[in-house]
Amino acid sequence: MSGLSYFIAGEAAMQALGATLGRVTECEGTLYLQGDLGAGKTTLSRGLIRGLGHAGRVRSPTFTLVEPYEMGSQRVYHFDLYRLADPEELEFMGIRDYFHGPALCLVEWPERGQGVLPKPDLVITIAPEGEGRRVQLQPHSARGEAWCAALAGGAA
Repeated sequence: MSGLSYFIAGEAAMQALGATLGRVTECEGTLYLQGDLGAGKTTLSRGLIRGLGHAGRVRSPTFTLVEPYEMGSQRVYHFDLYRLADPEELEFMGIRDYFHGPALCLVEWPERGQGVLPKPDLVITIAPEGEGRRVQLQPHSARGEAWCAALAGGAA
């Protein structure tokens, strides 16, 4: 299957797409989120995390590098690598531990962790288009393919 493309016309629609995506992931796998500053990566992540049942505040992990969320037995790790100076810093924080076991890992600015991060299941690219955003979903694994198939089949 090839990727999917959505035109998103506002913050509420971006969060709704995130919530739907969260449900199809079943809270396990790796998502890369790409786009310029202010593109909507954190907004999409907020919708996804809330869609999985988190009722509290969803913070941008810009200064902490990672924000963990636990909803019962489900775990989400939201990374923002924008301020990362060197990918080797990820080794010092034990990055590989986050990607083992059942969890969903959302990684903003994944190119800054190149060579250290595992391969993603799905790459999401967000770019401005007119008055909204174009969201491209490109699968990179069988899991990512299944997510896109579920979304294309009407889960969105």
